Amino acid sequence: MGARDGILGGRDVEEGKAASNRRRWLKSRERWLVVLGVVLHAVYMLSIFDIYFKTPIVHGMDPVPPRFTAPAKRLVLLVADGLRADKFFEPDSKGQFRAPFLRNVIKGQGRWGVSHARPPTESRPGHVAIIAGFYEDPSAVTKGWKANPVEFDSVFNQSHYTFAFGSPDIVPIFCSALPHSSWNTYPHEYEDFATDASFLDQWSFDQLQELLNRSEGDPRVKQLLMQDNVVIFLHLLGCDSNGHAHRPYSSIYLNNVRVVDRIAEGVYNLLEGYFKDNQTAYIFTADHGMSDKGSHGDGHPTNTDTPLVAWGAGVKHPKQLSHSSHLDTGFRFVDEHMHNMPTPIEWGLSSIERVDVNQADIAPLMSTLLGLPCPVNSVGNLPLGYINLSEADGVEAVLANTKQVLNQFLRKSQMKQSNSLHFKPFKPLENYSSVLDQIEDLISIKNYDSAMELSLNLRSLSLEGLHYFQTYDWLMLMTTVTLGYIGWMIYVIIHVLQSYTSLPENLYRKKNQAFHLKKDNTKVYLFGCLLMVILCILLLVEHSPPLYHVYVTMTVFLWTQIFSEYPFLKVLWEQLSGRKFNCAVTLIASCAMSIFILEFLVNSFTERKLYTLCFLILGVVAAFYLFYFVPGKSVLPFFIWMSCWFLSIFTLMPAEIPDNTNLVVASGAMIILIGVAGRWFYLSNKKSKYWLEILSYNKQIPRLPNLFYLQAILVALSSIMVSLSTFHRTQKQELLALHQLINWSVAGFSMVLPLFSPTDLLARLTSICLGFAPAFLLLSIGYEAVFYSALSLVLVAWILFEFSVFCLGKVNISSNSVRSAEDRVIFEYDERCLQLSDLRVPLTFMVLFNVAFFGTGNFASIASFEISSVYRFITVFNPFLMAALLVFKLFIPFMLVICAFSAITKLVRIPRSGCYFLVILFSDAMTIHFFFLVRNTGSWMEIGNSISHFGIMSAQVVFVLLLFALTNIYTKDIQIGSPQASSRKAM
Repeated sequence: MGARDGILGGRDVEEGKAASNRRRWLKSRERWLVVLGVVLHAVYMLSIFDIYFKTPIVHGMDPVPPRFTAPAKRLVLLVADGLRADKFFEPDSKGQFRAPFLRNVIKGQGRWGVSHARPPTESRPGHVAIIAGFYEDPSAVTKGWKANPVEFDSVFNQSHYTFAFGSPDIVPIFCSALPHSSWNTYPHEYEDFATDASFLDQWSFDQLQELLNRSEGDPRVKQLLMQDNVVIFLHLLGCDSNGHAHRPYSSIYLNNVRVVDRIAEGVYNLLEGYFKDNQTAYIFTADHGMSDKGSHGDGHPTNTDTPLVAWGAGVKHPKQLSHSSHLDTGFRFVDEHMHNMPTPIEWGLSSIERVDVNQADIAPLMSTLLGLPCPVNSVGNLPLGYINLSEADGVEAVLANTKQVLNQFLRKSQMKQSNSLHFKPFKPLENYSSVLDQIEDLISIKNYDSAMELSLNLRSLSLEGLHYFQTYDWLMLMTTVTLGYIGWMIYVIIHVLQSYTSLPENLYRKKNQAFHLKKDNTKVYLFGCLLMVILCILLLVEHSPPLYHVYVTMTVFLWTQIFSEYPFLKVLWEQLSGRKFNCAVTLIASCAMSIFILEFLVNSFTERKLYTLCFLILGVVAAFYLFYFVPGKSVLPFFIWMSCWFLSIFTLMPAEIPDNTNLVVASGAMIILIGVAGRWFYLSNKKSKYWLEILSYNKQIPRLPNLFYLQAILVALSSIMVSLSTFHRTQKQELLALHQLINWSVAGFSMVLPLFSPTDLLARLTSICLGFAPAFLLLSIGYEAVFYSALSLVLVAWILFEFSVFCLGKVNISSNSVRSAEDRVIFEYDERCLQLSDLRVPLTFMVLFNVAFFGTGNFASIASFEISSVYRFITVFNPFLMAALLVFKLFIPFMLVICAFSAITKLVRIPRSGCYFLVILFSDAMTIHFFFLVRNTGSWMEIGNSISHFGIMSAQVVFVLLLFALTNIYTKDIQIGSPQASSRKAM
């Protein structure tokens, strides 16, 4: 008997070592798979920029000198940052107009219209469009819209000299590397959102006045000012800062409109009195508008519609109309929409001709007024409706503009042809030289109308040609990235089936088959490497960007890995095809339901109200399911029903969150009540056998016995600080240093406390909810604070529902779902294999994760981030810290969802890693759908939203991993009572 025991014991040791080695190997494989997934999604997310937002800038073109006399000697550009067109043109509540000087200019001296910006409606791309004439690559946002990713030409570059004053975020972009310029900026500390920022506009005007005064005693400055082709640029930041801090309908913002009007009048009077030659042209405009909630970035008309007023030397005088139409009725703007084409009656300008432009058209307008070549990278069309030129000079100006755009097309065509093995030219412009000759002949015989028509047509074709070469590699890149995503999804499925299910692994147990497998794999890898080398050589010959090589390499690598698993896939297919018909029906039904839910989530990105319908239905279905199977626990179905219905309210709320400090304070009390209810449930059910696994009491003395009361006090304190901090801001007082210190301390300290809470599931999750509540409350401005409570209740309901289903035996923990000791090498103690029914857990996680994403607004839009929510921590402008606080606020609901998800995987005994890979799989199914939904036609608002949806979903795959790692700090110690496990262990 002893010998027998010895033999068995030795075998157990050997099996234990083998199992331990294989467990380490599989964990190492998973780490490699996670790293591969992060890199793949980061790289493929960049592909959207290569496909749709590749930088339009090319170098090597020569400027096209104009062949007409300059209408003006100097030009003044006034840019009121963040000024909306409607707030500029409309009257106030008393019927008085906010910009009386510029309104008199419109009626008596110059021309006016609406300048249409293109998303992203941010300060840097807006100024680039105005001054350089092209729409910048949005990937520049990764540099904060400050550093120049690619050097470009501008009106300032072409000028003889430029004077610029304004924001430190804008002026250096155009002047820091410009030798023929003088500029100055105020310190960043001046941009304080707690104050009225109109003094920043006055600062720019004072700098100009000081310059003119200094020139009286400095002959060099006098000489610079008196020369031709001088540009004076004043950047007026006040409207932008006040719009962010106080909203564009506030008295402070509307008063700032009056301030910029007075500055425009002051600049005009100052320069006309200084030069006294009537040779100065003036242009007043804005880089972008401002949404009602004090943000910008997307393609909403409040952000894209900006005022444009031009007057002075070379500008036409107003033209009276007998009807409410204007010159550009049929003009197509950059977003393909006709914004406010009929002039609103309340503007009182319907009788004066209105000339609308695209924002990039302002650059050729300024160049033409000064008689300068257009910036070589400009794609703007010269708006002749503003310039007072003779018929001959007008044709020459349009022809110069056309040649400048054509030169860009020819340069791009030359670059692509020199690098392509099989070049496909843009056929409509193959005979461009003959068209140019024809235009010159028509000008020589003074047939200006025909010459103008041909010039405009040639310019239009040149712009189409630029778009053609901008998207030349589109088909190849889309195919490569799509195959890469599909390959990644198949690879993840294979890993989950091999590692976390009860499928047989006979293929890998037989030595002879393992030998053939190795031989076959060698051939597959050799073929994959050969294909990879061939494709990379082709890309190298075509001088393709390095990222093209990465896309191709990753895609080939993934499919090589898939083909290397051919034996396993063959055995899998044989097993599935040999099962009964009802098994196939169950599998197909599960896949169909999963696809339906994922499609539902895809559509929810554009229609948040779908979540309301979803939770109304889920609440009823889950409640009746439990009521039918658990009649003795009637309170539980009612709780699940009500919590789901409570959460359904929030996706009906406006995406633009209105300020409601009282609601934030009240939600603090609600969170405390939820904590009290959780603690009461925890203490009153100690003897309940039904809740034993959730309330797994350990006999250790808590490290902090009064932790719950401390956390409740911190939640109450954060509510008080919300009220105090908001009161100071509404009274236009600076945020006190003491308040700032308390807010930072409470938010930071409270997030550490859950680590010291009891390790029982309910106690730890209650502590986590209370721990993140102070930070979320301090970053809230309205109903999103109540959303925190509603989400917490639904997460508790989810845990109780999964636990009830588990206890009811709907999850079969038997011999057919638990691997043998030899096979179950990657599972923790008491874990089981994944079953088809377990897809419910990651799918529910996906729904709740996206509700956490969209429950408090439309975060798929760039302009949806409410910057005022950070004012309780910081008011001095600091874009990186403010962005970090906004992202952290967004992450808090995610962390609650992931903590609940981790607890459920422990509660129902399924491997957390396996569920994580299923979440990645479902996320990628949505990502590839969004990849196909990306648009390159239609309005720029639709294009921008489709790209942001793809980016959000791609990034979600990456940061879910980071949040899993972060929340593991809080959930790894959670203990689950397991009487079933004890009995199985005894067996």
